[in-house]
Amino acid sequence: MQHTASPGVTTAGEKESSLTPRPLADWLTEWASDSDLGGRAAVAALVQEDVILAREDVRDLLVIRTGPRAYCHWARFEDRYRTALVLDASERAFLDLVVAIAFPRQVPLWPLERLGERRLAIILRALAALGGSDAIAVGVRT
Repeated sequence: MQHTASPGVTTAGEKESSLTPRPLADWLTEWASDSDLGGRAAVAALVQEDVILAREDVRDLLVIRTGPRAYCHWARFEDRYRTALVLDASERAFLDLVVAIAFPRQVPLWPLERLGERRLAIILRALAALGGSDAIAVGVRT
């Protein structure tokens, strides 16, 4: 009996048929482990948020596959995402901040108010990671 699984998206727009397709988040997290703090924090934020990274148009613009690896092409993404993607205010604010974390630069902080609680918590965790801390708790106080 031959087992077949439905194809799973493993990297930007490419489909691979296997019994256990490797999630894109795993590919990117592995790649980011060799990156600087900003790259690791930015990838972690995208993976945690997961809604934006699930969009095919975002993956096609951001993710490059080279052989058995996938990585984020931040320079290309930064150059094009504002004009190539249709984003609501929260998505745009989130991506503006994620790109600024990947490529440290000055960005206005007022878009934080557009993020909503979930995305704000993700960005705060990414900023803590960018600062070299994994001990700062971000979440609801009890």
